[in-house]
Amino acid sequence: MINDALPAVQDENVRRLREALSGARFTADGLLELLGAPAYAALARGETVPALRATRGDGPLETLVRLFLLQQPAPYASVAAVLPVEEALADGWLARVGDGTGDTGELCATVDVRPYSGPEGEDWWIVSDLGCAVGGASGSAERREDVVLGVGGASTTLAGIMVRRPARRALDLGTGSGVQALHASRFATHVTATDLNPRALDFTRLTLALSGSPAAELREGALFAPVADEEPYDLIVSNPPFVISPGARLTYRDGGMSGDDLCRTLVRESVGRLAEGGYCQVLANWEHREDEDWRDRVSAWVPSGCDAWIVQREVQDVTQYAELWLRDAGDHRNDPATYAERYDAWLDEFAARGTKAVGFGWITLRRTEAERPSVIAEEWTHPVEQPLGEVIRAHFERQDFLRRTDDAELLDHHYALADEVVQEQIGLPGAEDPEYVVLRQNRGMRRATTVDTVGAGFAGVSDGSLSAGRILDAIGQLLGEDAAELRARTPASIRLLVEQGFLTPVDVPRGPRD
Repeated sequence: MINDALPAVQDENVRRLREALSGARFTADGLLELLGAPAYAALARGETVPALRATRGDGPLETLVRLFLLQQPAPYASVAAVLPVEEALADGWLARVGDGTGDTGELCATVDVRPYSGPEGEDWWIVSDLGCAVGGASGSAERREDVVLGVGGASTTLAGIMVRRPARRALDLGTGSGVQALHASRFATHVTATDLNPRALDFTRLTLALSGSPAAELREGALFAPVADEEPYDLIVSNPPFVISPGARLTYRDGGMSGDDLCRTLVRESVGRLAEGGYCQVLANWEHREDEDWRDRVSAWVPSGCDAWIVQREVQDVTQYAELWLRDAGDHRNDPATYAERYDAWLDEFAARGTKAVGFGWITLRRTEAERPSVIAEEWTHPVEQPLGEVIRAHFERQDFLRRTDDAELLDHHYALADEVVQEQIGLPGAEDPEYVVLRQNRGMRRATTVDTVGAGFAGVSDGSLSAGRILDAIGQLLGEDAAELRARTPASIRLLVEQGFLTPVDVPRGPRD
């Protein structure tokens, strides 16, 4: 059952609770060691049976897992052996089961407390509604509209792409249980967290306090309304209620606007809240409509004064999408006629809007004063290596370089092949020459691109010691090609390799032009 009254934050009591959790190894590493990889992964999917089987012992860690993650009552004596039980009862972290009094009877948790590992191995704890520790309301026995989720796949995706650089001011818009505010607190001097749901702000307060993080400034309201009069931010992150639905049933996922208007509005209004050079990073859904390229649709959201990198990670047709979110709300477990009626409503909504599919991905904006902002929209559904924050920051730095560098200067510059780029040659066995050559990244976005013989040779010898022009002159001499012709046709290929991160511009002392 989801509780209306949430635990109080008493600093000394929370500190003692945190120390007790840490001392019992109720941490991400401790959970993995206790449960084993299969049960740990199952728990992350919301499946509890393997974890129940792994916690049949009576040790402190087993007790805490059953209590906080599996919603199992525990004897008072077992809980008292590991937690400051009377303080936890008084502050509302725990409650008595039935008519037990004193040091008898059983206790239950009032909230989910899930161990979570920070980017540098910090032991954190995310506090959320019971049954919702790993995201998805379907595990909750009571699906109330203001339910607050813990850490799901979208949360970890956004945390992974977050640009982590020293910031004076950061904003977590739509904070939920406070996961992004917790991450931002590691490098931002001042963190503001907003949410339309006041219970979410209370959970954020609990998450930050239990994790030993500085308190954030908490503000209630939708989109940028709560911070309309505030100074601009160096970083804005948002995992908003982006689900494209026929109604606003659940606050954490349904934004209440038509179609993908909420995501569009958030992106368009962000420029007014960003400091120069500041980043806005948003997870979003967008419609795929008949006779409209999704790239054009989402690129049109980008406000003037911003560079943008839009990456589509997944596409679902309208039936898959409706089924996903109906199951998320647990509708598949209810009356079949009601389920069918709600399914119909989703498809009616999509049909009325001419929507054939829905895309999911991330949008990163950077405030710029450049005359020609860079807006790149691409589909990349292949595996990537998180975290990507540094990859994203480097992407925008490379856009700056390409924007200010003409072709002549491009050839004067020095480049280095990015780390862990390998070359693959594709062709028939025994053939003298490959049909084509592929450069492949083993880090970051893990891109692959096809290059010709010149491109492969250029990338292979790019170690920062020679300018691009000199390398092309040497390749031309080796292949018997005209150096001037090579210099004329190669800049476009160099730009692509730089843009996609295969080559990195290197700052070296400048000599006379080649």
